[in-house]
Amino acid sequence: MSRQVFLYDPPDRFVAGTVGLPGRRTFFLQASAAGRVTSVSLEKSQVAALAERIDELLDEVVRRTGGNAPVPAVAPTDVSDSAPLDAPVEEEFRVGTMALAWDGEEQRMIVEAQALVELDASDEEDLADAEERLLQDEENGPPMLRVRLSGAQARAFAKRALDVVNAGRPPCPLCSLPLDSEGHVCPRQNGYRRGA
Repeated sequence: MSRQVFLYDPPDRFVAGTVGLPGRRTFFLQASAAGRVTSVSLEKSQVAALAERIDELLDEVVRRTGGNAPVPAVAPTDVSDSAPLDAPVEEEFRVGTMALAWDGEEQRMIVEAQALVELDASDEEDLADAEERLLQDEENGPPMLRVRLSGAQARAFAKRALDVVNAGRPPCPLCSLPLDSEGHVCPRQNGYRRGA
């Protein structure tokens, strides 16, 4: 079966969002354009890492171009998006691998999210070979979401993604583990229940 690539160049909207209550949230990347909507699920840590790396890459682009690239220093308010995910949220695939790149000619950020794939290998060498074949297989690889963003869109995505990640349960002031509404058993309190 040939690889399915969900291409948005450019998207009308590209956001990170969640479904569910804090502590039980499912994280999604969602791209939409011309009536099409693609949603892919991923881990909270992947959303945080993606947002941080996008900001780092944009900062590096600005540094290397001496400030001549069309990349704002902070997310512009005119492209910010605080609306919920477009419903219904139907997962196309679960993200395994993500990649970022900057297209200097087009002045665009490229974000790729590839489906999680389980490889069957008997040892480390077989696993490395299987991973390399999978990455090089443009025709039969796993499904992929590919989005091309302007610098302003990328900054706005990163800001919203970090806001979504940080909107979860508050951390315990002693151990930094998330607090449930009922509290939690804090290791720094020798197992005594700590209230929210």
